[in-house]
Amino acid sequence: MNVGILGGGQLGRMLALAGLPFGMHFTFLEPADAACAADVGHQIKRAYDDPDGLTELCELSDVVTYEFENVPVHVAQSIQARRSIFPPPEALRVAQDRFIEKSTFKELDIDVTPFAAVSSLPELTAAVGTIGLPAILKTRRMGYDGKGQFMIRTAADIDNAWSTLGPNDFILEAFVPFKREISCLGVRSRTGEMAFYPVAENQHRAGILRISTPRANDPLQAQAETFTQRMLERLDYVGTLGFEFFDLGDGRLLGNEIAPRVHNSGHWSIEGSRCSQFENHMRAVAGLKLGDTSLRGPCAMVNFISTAPSAAELSGMPGVHPHLYGKSPRPRRKIGHATVTANDSAMLQQRVDRLVALLPKQD
Repeated sequence: MNVGILGGGQLGRMLALAGLPFGMHFTFLEPADAACAADVGHQIKRAYDDPDGLTELCELSDVVTYEFENVPVHVAQSIQARRSIFPPPEALRVAQDRFIEKSTFKELDIDVTPFAAVSSLPELTAAVGTIGLPAILKTRRMGYDGKGQFMIRTAADIDNAWSTLGPNDFILEAFVPFKREISCLGVRSRTGEMAFYPVAENQHRAGILRISTPRANDPLQAQAETFTQRMLERLDYVGTLGFEFFDLGDGRLLGNEIAPRVHNSGHWSIEGSRCSQFENHMRAVAGLKLGDTSLRGPCAMVNFISTAPSAAELSGMPGVHPHLYGKSPRPRRKIGHATVTANDSAMLQQRVDRLVALLPKQD
């Protein structure tokens, strides 16, 4: 089977690496030079909305998927008229706009923090009066890794928030103290078969995911699966979907956001589960049966931001499985990750701590 992928970054690379053993061949529509996925397939070096590039992608592909959620919806729709594309364009439409996303959660009886759409400074002031403080002002579109956000703690911060981020279309969300952030990865096949990975507990710094650890038998697993299943069915989804939640510490989850693609918090699944999120995405897209999502044992994922330990350092660490993306170092850039595996939780923590000690603190 020939698979087209919109995007040629590390997620596209890992999707292809998961699909190659099934005899799949890959074509990436990616305008960037030195795309890290180019080593594992053919790259069409054109813009994502370039008509000739899209035509070539469709001609070379039996099915198309994508590796990032900012694919223009009209591009996905134009492909859908010529080839099967999974996940469907509707998933992009919902995920690309935080207000639409949160509104969809409410429609599905998924708890969310209070929120309001904001497009002007007077609307922001009024929304603060309704929602209260502290609150977070976020751009409705294109924000990620903590970008496009401003924490409003007091009324004196309102003008500064608007001048820093605006003018734009925003969503204002009430800040709710939470115990931890978790994510649930769900997979749905073309026939409606579904599978879920153990929820992962996520640690962030400066708005960027640093460590993700799956939790076997987590008490909130069933609730996370129920909410994720509602989204999969609502979107008529095919592929892997990441759903991030806030655990309030009282048995309740608040829906934060979805990612209509394989997700950073599931990278541990390559070595940590019996069938990785990447392989299951490719199984779903290709119309195959889904694989086993259970854990092989205790594991975690550690992101490499800005820089990575040397190959010599990594090779000398038992239970550490590196994945370097072939990307040049740059501040706040994800250039790789490692899955850490161990026989028990105590050993896992020791190995994670040892790896983290090699990473820079100023990122």
